[in-house]
Amino acid sequence: MALDPKATKTEKPRPHLTEEFCKGCGRCVTACPKHCIELGDHIDPRSGLTPVTLDLEACSGCGLCFDACPEPFGLHPNDVEYEWEMSDPKEHFGPRPESSGPVADFIPDRKIPLPGDLQPLLIKGTYASAIGALVAGCRHFYGYPITPSTEGAELMAKVLPKLGGVFVQACSEVATVNHMYGAGGAGVRTMTFTSSPGLSLMLEGISYMVGAEVPGVFVNIMRGGPGLGNIGPAQSDIALVCRSLGHGNSHAITLAPADPQEMLDLTILAFDLAFHYRNPVVVLGDGYLGQVTGKVKLPDHLIEPGLPAWAVYGDEAHRRNLISSIELGEADLEQHNYAIQAKYNLMADREQRFDAFQCDDAEVLLVAANTPARMTKAAVQALRNHGVKAGLYRPVTLWPFPIDGLKPLLPKARRLVVVEASLGQLENELRLALSHAGVNHPDIEHVHHTGGVLPQIDEIVQAVLAEEAVG
Repeated sequence: MALDPKATKTEKPRPHLTEEFCKGCGRCVTACPKHCIELGDHIDPRSGLTPVTLDLEACSGCGLCFDACPEPFGLHPNDVEYEWEMSDPKEHFGPRPESSGPVADFIPDRKIPLPGDLQPLLIKGTYASAIGALVAGCRHFYGYPITPSTEGAELMAKVLPKLGGVFVQACSEVATVNHMYGAGGAGVRTMTFTSSPGLSLMLEGISYMVGAEVPGVFVNIMRGGPGLGNIGPAQSDIALVCRSLGHGNSHAITLAPADPQEMLDLTILAFDLAFHYRNPVVVLGDGYLGQVTGKVKLPDHLIEPGLPAWAVYGDEAHRRNLISSIELGEADLEQHNYAIQAKYNLMADREQRFDAFQCDDAEVLLVAANTPARMTKAAVQALRNHGVKAGLYRPVTLWPFPIDGLKPLLPKARRLVVVEASLGQLENELRLALSHAGVNHPDIEHVHHTGGVLPQIDEIVQAVLAEEAVG
């Protein structure tokens, strides 16, 4: 009696594709002798990759595609079941367990009074910023030397080990910002000093910190560019910091000091803002401001930092916390962007800062920041001596631009003059703020320099007087 061949044949397993694990590498396409597998043309939203497609009508079950696939859970036999599925990293470890005892997950900052008879210091701007960071409770510094900001890092290297702190000279600016990501994610106060080319290298990491909501302070002492340029003072990073701070919708409060005292004060403020909003903060100085010496008075207290509840600190109280900028689903990432934008809106409403000098009756409003603001302030005094009602409006925050303080001054002003050490970057921030505010304003004039050259008092005065004579 003949045997039925169908009764004795063993069915070979055919391939099954779990699309969210397929990288679309195409190795299985090459391996299949029956041409049952083709490269796909749609993106899987769970992985962001393009999986292959299967047409198994001609499949012989040879199994060559299994051997070719480098992803163990992507292409596998149809008689094997896996329980793996894509999931958000935030959900990997389940709910946060209850503590076994009275362990605090939030420790508030503590103010420690300083002696009231401390004498002012005569120090350069980068030193003032470093001392401000120490007073603010920063004990974790990461950086890579770059002129004209290096002296601030050198002071931190001398002082931090004596305070039980950490100073790491990283192998690059890219490494620096990733060290800061880790320290900030642990809830400790961290900072760096850098200059223009160095900040460019940090932008990816800054965007990661924005997305993961990690605080940190970046003191950028701007120098002439593009490229290596020179070490002269410039304001050519304003557009970079205010409009291009890494990929995605990345913004950070940007503070623009004008003297060594503000280098100290605004660095202290930067740490408060960074932790209040869980976002990087930039202190934006210029090469001259970083090196110039001035009298600096210390505050009446220093900060002993606490520990925020969200920190990934490695102790029992902070288990299950996660720092991540990854959102696998487009809808989830969009909602995350909306949440971050809401935070930006709060910053824009609450954190506009400016200084106004003789602006109450000003008909000629000069706008300047950083060291050029000091020249402009002297020019305002000289113009007043010439009978010109001039005033200086100095934005202390470049982002958000302090438009709310400028609007009440505009009805009296018949001229707006921007003085800056760049080719219109500060002016563009002013123009954008005016446009968003929808207010009428005079035509905008400017006094520009670039490449490490600063505007001078006499040329500011002459530029204003020349137009006054024409008018």
